[in-house]
Amino acid sequence: MTNLDKSKLPSRHVTEGAERAPHRSYYYAMGLSEEEIHRPFVGVASCWNEAAPCNIALMRQAQSAKRGVKEAGGTPREFCTITVTDGIAMGHEGMKSSLVSREVIADSVELTMRGHCYDALVGIAGCDKSLPGMMMAMLRLNVPSIFLYGGSIMPGKFKGRDVTVVDIFEGVGQFSAGKMSAEDLHDLECHACPGAGACGGQFTANTMACVAEAIGLALPYSSGPPAEILARDDFALKAGEGVMALLAGRIRPRDICTRAAFENAAAIVAATGGSTNAALHLPAMANEAGIAFDLFDVAAVFKRTPYLASLKPGGEFVAKDMWEAGGVPMLMRALLDGGFLHGDCMTVTGKTVAENLRDVKFNPDQKVMRDCSNPLAPTGGVVGLKGNLAPEGAIVKVAGLEHLHHRGPARVFDCEEDAFAAVQRRDYREGDVIVIRYEGPKGGPGMREMLSTTAALYGQGVENIALITDGRFSGATRGLCVGHVGPEAMDGGPIGLLRDGDVIVIDAEAGTMDVELSDAELAERRKAWKPKVPSFGSGALWRFAKNVGPARHGAITAPGAASEVRCYADI
Repeated sequence: MTNLDKSKLPSRHVTEGAERAPHRSYYYAMGLSEEEIHRPFVGVASCWNEAAPCNIALMRQAQSAKRGVKEAGGTPREFCTITVTDGIAMGHEGMKSSLVSREVIADSVELTMRGHCYDALVGIAGCDKSLPGMMMAMLRLNVPSIFLYGGSIMPGKFKGRDVTVVDIFEGVGQFSAGKMSAEDLHDLECHACPGAGACGGQFTANTMACVAEAIGLALPYSSGPPAEILARDDFALKAGEGVMALLAGRIRPRDICTRAAFENAAAIVAATGGSTNAALHLPAMANEAGIAFDLFDVAAVFKRTPYLASLKPGGEFVAKDMWEAGGVPMLMRALLDGGFLHGDCMTVTGKTVAENLRDVKFNPDQKVMRDCSNPLAPTGGVVGLKGNLAPEGAIVKVAGLEHLHHRGPARVFDCEEDAFAAVQRRDYREGDVIVIRYEGPKGGPGMREMLSTTAALYGQGVENIALITDGRFSGATRGLCVGHVGPEAMDGGPIGLLRDGDVIVIDAEAGTMDVELSDAELAERRKAWKPKVPSFGSGALWRFAKNVGPARHGAITAPGAASEVRCYADI
């Protein structure tokens, strides 16, 4: 590649001119040559750690990305940031740290890039919050960037069938109901997760990996190969080379992630029956680009987009199956042909979505995906709700769900632990609506996921029941489970005014959720309501609770590009 002029690049502040001799001495100390010092500096950021299998293959892929940068004429600078992995954090206070980690990831990548004046970014992430966190940093910095997913785990095997970690969570419920022996549960836990990679179903990690391709920040097909397949390293190499081409062409994330691109991203979530968490992360990403795109905007796309891919937990297949069937590009081809994608959006290839898909043909002989003429359902696998119980909206995943209407009495809990204990005791009745509140962005704080509780219910075989929360649900949740209820209880939302026995009506087809109480009764209860005493008085969770906004806007802690005075990329 032709040498790039550094006079307009951020790294000029640390490498050019006599006054930067002290700075250059540090680079010589790390073994860089004079030529390498005067090349563009590319941050290669990964969320590698040993917390969980989602992240352990990321450093390997980072080495390939660095090689691609170097071969294309750049100087790679590798660094790591944190992750909080939901599979480990689930079901206890550790989950309060999960959503907060998204902000910390975005902030730490931003600060590393700013502090060292890097010119471009390859971001590699493997677990739920690390994907949107990394993409938020890209949009915030607006330097040429390519996102790379670390890849999903291979399916586990139990009694001759494919299984994922969700089968273990549900196995806990089966064990408590006497439907699974302790020996089988132990055998399942030993075989469900066979190696490196993120959870294999269309849970949050794979949902956001599909989003990365659809929105244009990731290379086509790159979300597909499992973590342990060496094809991932080829994509990492291409990401390193590709980011240098973006730098030469001055193509930045905000050129790619337009309002239309966010609609494409929401469409891929709907078409795959993806995680409800996407309705939290897409508004947060849009905020970093200065685009207004809230829960209701996401829900509007969900409502008009057909459900096409049969992926776990609502369907039959895992991420590896979708990759082998044709990957995200083939699903995007089906959506484009059906008129559900904007084909003129730019992507990190330097080409538009339509140009990337020009040679992609839909294969009708595979079983994972359908085209728009024969959808699994006419509307998306995720639905937005609104009503007097959720004036600021709520979200429910309906992929593979037959139980779309529910009317029943509230059973109210002020934290997940109390609800889980009641479920373990089977201390509920069929027909109930289990309400878990004070788990929202502020009230938790951190907006915990409720997989332990929902999986236990599913494992016990209960169908005629619903669960609502101002917290979140895992992408692995199934059943009639409504999350992101806003305003949250800590803000005095209607969910905080509920009492045991109040009748709640959920209609996932009409997109409504109401409590059968008059406005006057709700107003009287509001007068008597007092906020819960905050759970933390210091530290990162306290700071998050003080700054976080509502779920409708992505539970964000900063105003985003709309309020920035100067973008980092322009320094």
